Amino acid sequence: MTSSSPAPRVTIREMTQSDVPRVYEIDVASFSLPWPQRSYQFELEQNPASRLYVAEIEREEGGRLVVGMTVMWIIMDEAHIGTFAVDPAFRRQGIGRRLLAESLLQAYNCGVRRCYLEVRRSNRAAQALYSSFGFQQTSIRPHYYRDNNEDALLMTLDSLRAEEVQSFL
Repeated sequence: MTSSSPAPRVTIREMTQSDVPRVYEIDVASFSLPWPQRSYQFELEQNPASRLYVAEIEREEGGRLVVGMTVMWIIMDEAHIGTFAVDPAFRRQGIGRRLLAESLLQAYNCGVRRCYLEVRRSNRAAQALYSSFGFQQTSIRPHYYRDNNEDALLMTLDSLRAEEVQSFL
């Protein structure tokens, strides 16, 4: 997709088992330490705290394509974003912003008021996205990533407010 293409129509929906192979492709394309496919299956089938969402677009040639995903765990009034990615070929089109906003609104509707995530110290683009939603760096997890011992920044959204998140849609 070129930068002159119109923004794709994006639908955010709950992930299903049939999405797992495509979600895994996005994970492999996005991270040096992707989750195994069985982890997504576990989250879908066996973890009652999990909320899994995908971003899907309408293809010009017809049909739909999953281009983004997130896994969030909800425990009482807190959520932890376990993974979040948009297919590299579809970045910088507002899809990640929409996916994050919709998933945070779903979490808010489940009673979540605080949210956490880890992000690589070197991933400035993701940090900027999260910061735009009000996440702030609250801690560092030294040597968090096994592939290169890179630190993770713990980012926290202390006060999730639906009206603020709505402004991103």
